[in-house]
Amino acid sequence: MIVGLLMALIAGSLISLQNIFNSKVNERTGSWATTSLVLGMGFLASLTIGLIMEGSHLFMLQNMKPWYWASGTIGVGVVICLVQGIKLLGATYAISIVLSSQLVFALLWDSLGLFGLEKIPFTFMQLIGVVVIAGGIFVFKLGGEIEKQKAYN
Repeated sequence: MIVGLLMALIAGSLISLQNIFNSKVNERTGSWATTSLVLGMGFLASLTIGLIMEGSHLFMLQNMKPWYWASGTIGVGVVICLVQGIKLLGATYAISIVLSSQLVFALLWDSLGLFGLEKIPFTFMQLIGVVVIAGGIFVFKLGGEIEKQKAYN
């Protein structure tokens, strides 16, 4: 369990860092160039590391459901939406909303057992957790607006 927690923490920090870098690339290019660069570099890095770690087993894709192949195109939507969200809202606010959205949809898909996930019963405590996180984002944004108004006065 500790390894899983550490991996999740590292993933969160890497996603945040990647989003900041993506937004900086987007300032110099455009959304589509940024997306192409990000996913292209990711492909090359993944392919290289995959070949080193797994060799020819990397391409053994038997028993994979056809809709799983859509994952790469979903990644295009992720990068485009994140880059634009950060550009319009700022990194902290946009990423907070993204993470909350991830939590809500993961809870929904877990609770309904969609996409081959094991169905996990929905509980009132899970709902409270989502509401608390959404409330935290609201307080965060509201606090920022109040500080801006104080600065202008």
